[in-house]
Amino acid sequence: MNTKDVNPRLFFRNILPITLAAMLAVLAGSCDITDDVSQDPPNDITEGKGKLIVRMHDNPGNYEEVWVDVQRVEVNNQLEDDQGWFVISEPEQRYNLLDLVNGAHVVLGEAELDPGIYPQIRLILGDDNSIVVDGTEHGLKTPSAQQTGLKLNVDAEIEEGVVYNLYLDFDVSKSIVRRGPPHEDGRYLLKPVIRAYTDAATGSISGIVEPVESDSWLYAMVDQDTLSSTRTDMETGAFLLSGLQAGTYSVSVNPANEDYESVLIEDVVVAPRDTTDLGTITVPEADGNGEN
Repeated sequence: MNTKDVNPRLFFRNILPITLAAMLAVLAGSCDITDDVSQDPPNDITEGKGKLIVRMHDNPGNYEEVWVDVQRVEVNNQLEDDQGWFVISEPEQRYNLLDLVNGAHVVLGEAELDPGIYPQIRLILGDDNSIVVDGTEHGLKTPSAQQTGLKLNVDAEIEEGVVYNLYLDFDVSKSIVRRGPPHEDGRYLLKPVIRAYTDAATGSISGIVEPVESDSWLYAMVDQDTLSSTRTDMETGAFLLSGLQAGTYSVSVNPANEDYESVLIEDVVVAPRDTTDLGTITVPEADGNGEN
């Protein structure tokens, strides 16, 4: 198979209040990402052009690995979605989405474009998608994605001399559909749920959850709606909830380890291009002897 496996492992060790654009991993080839890291590309844009950079990250799910095979990235500069499509990159690589959390992301492609409105972006997936559950790898079927691609409405406004960072937030927990008897290949379907946003219009919430062994899930909520979610880093307890519109949120900290209780932090204010640092959050022991 010509598709390359790329396994970027760029978890935050210490979450600082920085913009997402400072944490870029450019993946190429099949070597380990720690041997192939570069910074954001220079903003040397051809006169009369703007630049679009497409980055992908993940809202995690309760699986061991989820691999997606991205073959091509296209954008559209016409209102009619069957016209005006052109290719900006052809990664032809597999990405483990569960490595792309807490600020880690991958650049799927970049291109210089004429100024204007680009209503849609489209991901073309290959057929080498898979999931690992209880140590066993299963194929992920994508009923229609290989034929027509995954179309997202983005209305990206490209301006001359400006870099437009477009983030694709791949929600694993909502994208995997189980069916059929347990442990049969083909039991899992991939029906991608992806949210597109820009760093210019959104902010983030960061922090550290202790003790690390609480293995906590975090949810940024408005009323009862969850707008971003993540799971703490297994070694540091650090987390990053990203792609949040300006506003006030409640952050729910839910330990997967039943020895600890949940914590709700209210009135967390998020501003565009900023990261709200919650510092260290200590979840209490289930018997109530821990500290908040």
